[in-house]
Amino acid sequence: MTQARINQPYEQFKHIKVEKKDRIAVVTLNNPDNRNAITMDGGHVELEQVWTLLAEDTEVSAIVLTGAGKTFSAGGDVKGMATRARTVEGLQYTLKVPAQTKRLLQNILDVPQPIITAVNGDAVGLGATLALFGDISVIAETAKFGDTHVKVGLVAGDGGTVIWPLLIGPSQAKDFLMRGLIITGTEARDRNLINYAVPTEEVLPRAMAIAAELVELPAVAVRWTKLSINMLLKERINSILDASIAYEMLSMNTVDHGEAAKAFLEKRKPVYKGY
Repeated sequence: MTQARINQPYEQFKHIKVEKKDRIAVVTLNNPDNRNAITMDGGHVELEQVWTLLAEDTEVSAIVLTGAGKTFSAGGDVKGMATRARTVEGLQYTLKVPAQTKRLLQNILDVPQPIITAVNGDAVGLGATLALFGDISVIAETAKFGDTHVKVGLVAGDGGTVIWPLLIGPSQAKDFLMRGLIITGTEARDRNLINYAVPTEEVLPRAMAIAAELVELPAVAVRWTKLSINMLLKERINSILDASIAYEMLSMNTVDHGEAAKAFLEKRKPVYKGY
């Protein structure tokens, strides 16, 4: 395997690292001190952009998405949520998020190369959504996995309501998303959310092996098979996401969301008002 390298145009990113090895691009969520949380002022924008660049990179035939450190991604920045709750800044935030979220998910689906998600550690909220929007997924057996939007007073609107029902059906999806359940990587595989569950140290090697296999297959056949299946996901995004992300933005202005975010940071039990 050739030595990994970072080059233009990817070196512009601060929260994402892109390395290319033998026609495989390894995209690493690179904010380990904050558990690879995805902030709207940095990581989210970069995630929107990186997929369009990768889609046009003729040196890349497969992509592996993983996280730096021990966590894949903790999802949204709860500290930022607590600061913005019921403020003018928060209102301005909710006005720009829907377009950014839709753009992120659409850009992922528009990438022609196969994407393997190497979920090396906990994947929560938007982190879980990213893991599920890849084409093939490998997760650490002991990783914590779930969409916990409701635990911070939010609707699971940034992709969870799109992808979970497709994978496990509406009834199971409601059980997970309405309760904010967390399961292990092994359980995620057994529930058909994730393709493969392996020991933590084997996650990236397994994902790289799958990527290497895909690189050697006929590119047009692989890519157009992916495109055909992704038509279903795109259809669901077009029919559901606008409403679900709008509900999430509305829930950001509730008293309960502010209380949930602050209680999370203060490590105490929240006291909800019901509005």
